[in-house]
Amino acid sequence: MAALIGAVTLASVVLSTGVGSAAPDSGSPTLSALLARANKLSNEIDVLSQQYDGLKIQLAEARGEIRIARETALRDEKQLAAGQAAVGQIAAVGYMTGGLNPTLQLLQTRNPQTYLNRASIMVQLQREDGAKVSAVANAEQAAQRAQQTAVQQQRRAAKLAAAMTAKVAAIQAKEDVLNSAAFSQAMAQYQKTGSYPNIDVQGNSVGVQALRYALTRLGDPYVWGGAGPSDFDCSGLVMWAYAQVGISLEHYTGDQWNEGEHIPRSQLEPGDLVFFFPDISHVGMYVGNGEMIDAPTYGQPVQIQPVFWSDYVGAVRIVA
Repeated sequence: MAALIGAVTLASVVLSTGVGSAAPDSGSPTLSALLARANKLSNEIDVLSQQYDGLKIQLAEARGEIRIARETALRDEKQLAAGQAAVGQIAAVGYMTGGLNPTLQLLQTRNPQTYLNRASIMVQLQREDGAKVSAVANAEQAAQRAQQTAVQQQRRAAKLAAAMTAKVAAIQAKEDVLNSAAFSQAMAQYQKTGSYPNIDVQGNSVGVQALRYALTRLGDPYVWGGAGPSDFDCSGLVMWAYAQVGISLEHYTGDQWNEGEHIPRSQLEPGDLVFFFPDISHVGMYVGNGEMIDAPTYGQPVQIQPVFWSDYVGAVRIVA
């Protein structure tokens, strides 16, 4: 997300080059108003991009739950079928052996021991039958629960997909405004102003290693939802840089905020993640001397710029 300083800098650059020096038509927006609007739209695009990244993670989780629920339902249905077959056999045995009153059975047999043996078998069958019937009932309930879970997760996935589609439409609508003729001259001029200091980062910590990879992407374009290797949004740049040193982070500022150790501002080191705005909607990587590298927002490439201290909310150190 671009800080307000981005809009002010952009205004000063454009004005100093003489762009838009002619008096505006009556009723047309002033150059400063266009620049302020461009900055606001860019910030909104970055916020929407992070919301989209979060929805994408939730959708992947929902689809995983659907798969697990379906596998569970299939397993339980197989157990149910096997149990039903066992109960069928029990019923057949009961029909063949259990149709007479025990007193009549005793009268009809000439050998009391034979009757006692049969009675013992019947008691055991009854015990086993009760367990098998209970198992069938449990399997049936488990299969039903698994099916219900699958249906619920499917509905959740559908809602998440619809929300993602809405985010994409909102982002594209804002990009269309920024790509219109009213903004194109100012944005084109801004993109020509990037100059990056030569950064020599010392050390070999995980953060420093990741930072060195991030620095190789200076000048690459901001693309919402981008995670490299040649275009990025803010959390995508962080995720890509740390992936190069074997550390997996989520592609979402809200998750990255919780994926390391929170450290005070006084202990910031190169490679630490710095977060901004109350909704934690932007992240950069600290370079040192009050500067960071980030993928700021739409229309602004990966760059080194001053940390947005006025919007700073905290820092996180990623450890191996």
